[in-house]
Amino acid sequence: MGLRVAIFALAFTVGAVAFRAPSTASAEEGRQRLGDAKWVTGADSWPMSRGNPRRTGVSASKLPEKPVRVWRFQGPKAFEAEAAISDGVVYAGTVAGHLYAIDLASGQSKWETTLTGGLNAGPCVHEGRLYVAQDDGFVASLDRETGKTIWSFETGSETFSAPVWHEGRVLAGSYDQSLYCLDATSGTLVWKYETNGPVHCAPTLDGEGRRAYIAGCDHMLRAIDATSGTLVWEREMESFSAANPAVFGDALYVCHFGAKVFAANAQDGKPIWEFASKSSEYPFYASCAVTAKRVVAAGRDKNVYCLDRESGKQIWEFTAKGEVDASPVVADGRVWVGSKGGIFYALDLATGGQTWQYAAGPPITASAAVASGRLVVGDASGALYCFGRQEKRKE
Repeated sequence: MGLRVAIFALAFTVGAVAFRAPSTASAEEGRQRLGDAKWVTGADSWPMSRGNPRRTGVSASKLPEKPVRVWRFQGPKAFEAEAAISDGVVYAGTVAGHLYAIDLASGQSKWETTLTGGLNAGPCVHEGRLYVAQDDGFVASLDRETGKTIWSFETGSETFSAPVWHEGRVLAGSYDQSLYCLDATSGTLVWKYETNGPVHCAPTLDGEGRRAYIAGCDHMLRAIDATSGTLVWEREMESFSAANPAVFGDALYVCHFGAKVFAANAQDGKPIWEFASKSSEYPFYASCAVTAKRVVAAGRDKNVYCLDRESGKQIWEFTAKGEVDASPVVADGRVWVGSKGGIFYALDLATGGQTWQYAAGPPITASAAVASGRLVVGDASGALYCFGRQEKRKE
């Protein structure tokens, strides 16, 4: 996975078309309640990593039963971070710092810029701005219409932590072992919370935005007051984590390098359940997706696991052709996930049966973004794909 994994390991030994969202009926599990809008990303946007501040990785958008490739955009370097989608525009960055605004309907570039550092985490879109974390240690704000940098804040080390906007502030972690809270308008420091290891994950907010959760490289899971930056609680994990915690209701769901997924009470951090993969030799790098009934996790043992959200008991597993570092996404009753084997899969959320695949060839370590009936995902060759329903060209 290039520089991102190298640093992490070192620290721890087609043309314009008429466009409309499809009305395809969802699968049986998709018709079950995913949860209210607090936990599910709206159908027409994917404005940040994992779709929403709770990082659930779930979209209300409908997708075709058998999607087709609508367009392909070629960048010069790998897309390892998921894209953001807002108001019909895709924002995607490469590991070499190329950032693009691409029309979701046509795949045509609206603007591009090159930043000082690589983009290994998804951008965050809020109103007229983009917020990005760069692997040279800078967190930056850009004008979303032009790509011009508005402000840039330097942390003490690399940043692989996808930013989140909340009430006029931006939160992001750094390998300097800190979580930063910055003023969204000016980029000035509001507060800084120091841990004992790199903060690789993206900060996750609870349903009210009062707390920020981080799963650290120091084996600790923490809840931090989002206003003051003070510690609310912390609990020890068995291993370090690169994954973003996901919040649903009063529970947190976290994957870590001890090859386990666990649920904890979001109010006090007390454990609820724990699930271990088939082999402790192959960790969970990816973040999990969480619906009202299910938790979906994917690991380097090549397996995608579906668990009962309340009990943690396994419901099904699917074996991919390659390790899975891409975080799974749930949309329209299916799980959408890529693998290092170069295949992007759609799996039935209820049964785990494969319903569709696309053989890209190069490894896929980026997670998907879903909005307006289309799915966007990148690969290691620098290709960015958009899948959906092929619309007829206007006469």
